[in-house]
Amino acid sequence: MPIRFIGRSLLSFLRYLGELVLLATDTAQSIFTAPIRWRLFFSQVLEVGFRSQLVVIMTGAFTGAVFAAQTFFQFHSLGMDSAVGSVVAVSMFRELGPVLTGLMVAGRVGAAMSAEIGTMKVTEQIDALRALGVYPVDYLVVPRTLAMMVSMPLLVAECVGVGIVAGYVVGVGLLDIPAVYYVHYMQKFTGLRDIKMALSKGFVFAFLIVFISCHQGLNAKEGAVGVGRAPTEAVVIGSLAILVSNFFLSLLLNVVFPYGG
Repeated sequence: MPIRFIGRSLLSFLRYLGELVLLATDTAQSIFTAPIRWRLFFSQVLEVGFRSQLVVIMTGAFTGAVFAAQTFFQFHSLGMDSAVGSVVAVSMFRELGPVLTGLMVAGRVGAAMSAEIGTMKVTEQIDALRALGVYPVDYLVVPRTLAMMVSMPLLVAECVGVGIVAGYVVGVGLLDIPAVYYVHYMQKFTGLRDIKMALSKGFVFAFLIVFISCHQGLNAKEGAVGVGRAPTEAVVIGSLAILVSNFFLSLLLNVVFPYGG
C-alpha cells in the first residue's frame, strides 16, 4: 500500500508539472501570436507592482535592519564590525531580497490572481469568454504574465535597496560602526554578479508565481469551496516552489555568474 500511495503521489505531481508546462507553453505562444491587451497589462502592473510596494518596502527594511543587528552582535566579539555592511549587502542581493519578495508577492498577488480567475471559472465567465471567441489564456494569463515579468525584478531591486539602506542606518547610526569602513567593505565584496543574481531570481520567481496562481484559478471546482481552496493552494505551492527553486538557482547562478563576472 505505501508503494501505491507513493506511485499515485508521483503521478499526480508529474501530471501537475505537465499542466504547468502546457500552460506556460500556451502563454508563450499567445504572447507572440495574439494581440496584447495593453489596458489589461497596465492594470495588472498597477495591481502587481505598484500596490505591492508597501509590503515589499516594509519587508526589505526590517529584514535588512534586523540582519545588520544580528550580524553585528556576532561579529563584534571577533572585532569584525566593519564586515557587517558586506554581509548584509551580499545576503540581501543573493538570498533574502529575492526570496522574501517572492514570498510576499506570492501571498498577496498570487492569492488574488487565483481567487479572481477561480471565481470566473465557477461562475462560468470563462465559458462565456470562449462563447464570445476570446481565448481565456490570451485574456487572463498573458497580461498577468507580462505584468509579473516587468514588476517582479523591480520589486526585488526595491526590497534589496531598502534593506541595504536600513542595515546602514542600524549599523552606522545605532551600533556606531564607522561609516567609511562599512561602505568600503560593502562596495568591495558586492559586485555586478550579485545584482545579476538578484534580478535573475526575481524573474524566475515571477514565472512560478503567475503560472501556479493562474493554473489554480483555471482549475477551480466545486463552487465557493473551490474558490476558497484555490488561493490557499496557490500560496502554499508557490511559496514551496520559490524555496525549492531558490536552492537550485543559487547553485546554478554561482556557475553562470562566477566571481568577478
